Amino acid sequence: MSATGEVAGSARRGRRIILWRHGQTSWNVERRFQGTTDVELTGAGVAQARRAARLLAGLGPDAIVASDLKRAANTAAELAVLTGLEVVLEEGLRETYAGVWQGLTHDEIIARYGEEYAAWKRGEPVRRGGGELETEVADRAAPVVLRHAEKLPEDGTLVVVSHGGTIRTTIGRLIGLEPRSWESLGGLTNCCWSVLGEGVRGWRLLEHNAGTLPEPVLGDDD
Repeated sequence: MSATGEVAGSARRGRRIILWRHGQTSWNVERRFQGTTDVELTGAGVAQARRAARLLAGLGPDAIVASDLKRAANTAAELAVLTGLEVVLEEGLRETYAGVWQGLTHDEIIARYGEEYAAWKRGEPVRRGGGELETEVADRAAPVVLRHAEKLPEDGTLVVVSHGGTIRTTIGRLIGLEPRSWESLGGLTNCCWSVLGEGVRGWRLLEHNAGTLPEPVLGDDD
């Protein structure tokens, strides 16, 4: 390859995937496990989405895909307004189904299901509340993300609007971490995002929980 060819090749950025968590809901504030419950954004959550959308629009996304739950779909809609892109809604990007945990506060889960909670935090495969395993969430969400990423132009950017738990399991799967290690990825603050970049050996985590000054993580992943 010529010197010119080498320079041109090294200048390629590759495709990017931005995994963006939805804005704040009332259940986030109450530290109440949402899972697949379809909870609306608060006024503050809408404002967060609008602020973050202005930043993400500057990155020139080529496509937007989102969970079909309202808190994610309405967050994605704020970016669609600025970019003119259509939002494709995907059921596979929903948050983890957590059975009887859904609707309970963090303290109630600890009080009623403390051993189950502790086992999950240790990285053991646990059906929280009788719901999905984290690996099952990755099994349904990661292929959705990859399918849309494959449609990107060269050096294109995909924005995926989803939920804290689903984003973490998807990142873990795409960068090749063992499921037991997924907990090492910290939770995302409302309306913050992580960025995966396409490398020679696959996807790499380039940024995590970006978009704001550090704030407490409120939600199913705390």
